[in-house]
Amino acid sequence: MNAIKDFFNFSPKKDSVGLCLSGGGALGFAHIGVIQALEDNGIYPTRIAGSSMGAIIGTFYSAGYSPKELLQLIKDDKLYKITKLMTFPRSFLNSGLSKHEMLGSLIHELIPHNSFEKLGKKMHICVVNLNNAEWEIVGSGDELDKWVTASASIPGLFETIKDHEINYIDGGLLNNMPAQGIAEFCETIIGVDVIPHKIPPELKKPIDTLAFSVRAMQHQNSKEGRALCRFLIEPQAIVEFHEFSFDAYEAIYQHGYTAATKYIAENPEILKLMN
Repeated sequence: MNAIKDFFNFSPKKDSVGLCLSGGGALGFAHIGVIQALEDNGIYPTRIAGSSMGAIIGTFYSAGYSPKELLQLIKDDKLYKITKLMTFPRSFLNSGLSKHEMLGSLIHELIPHNSFEKLGKKMHICVVNLNNAEWEIVGSGDELDKWVTASASIPGLFETIKDHEINYIDGGLLNNMPAQGIAEFCETIIGVDVIPHKIPPELKKPIDTLAFSVRAMQHQNSKEGRALCRFLIEPQAIVEFHEFSFDAYEAIYQHGYTAATKYIAENPEILKLMN
């Protein structure tokens, strides 16, 4: 059974709008465009759930950084290439593992209180507990940096994050759309899935087969969370770019903005969520 590690003082009144952000590496920059489009239409989520890159973007948004400020952080080389967030040990070529020291340092720099409770919006981060092979949701405590880095610890690239002898890794491994973490707290959930299912083209290289196999796995583990979203936005950056297209952040952002703007126009009932 999956765990939800939240210890908030619950109120009978639910948050009106929740936002669930999927993982997806560089494709997750589309989340920023979606959030900008939502705000341009007067929609301001108050509770966020996210896996992997969705956890990173969601956490900084929850801390009060606007979409424009998030874009500026990317331009300033803060949230840019994945290599900028890695610290490679000497044994990297043998172990294939990297440390998350720079991501942790970035969180300390930009969110110095390092606390879930002091965020402007409530944030729920999905991680995978390797010890029991289950996903978990974390949403409280003063170790925000640890749980964000755990959620973004891509297997094979990053080392695990340990908590009381439990090994934690990327939440997207078992739940790439963790809307379950906020379903009981929100009247409505808007979901953003930057890895929607696509029929693969002719797969000529083993690496292409691997990439589409991982995406198929993520789509399968996203179905339950996707079903909990009343509104589901699917940016199409994946058609043109991939999870490591960090240089294309502006174009990927625009994919998110365009997809959300189009979705709102086609689903005007979402405007009832305006603040």
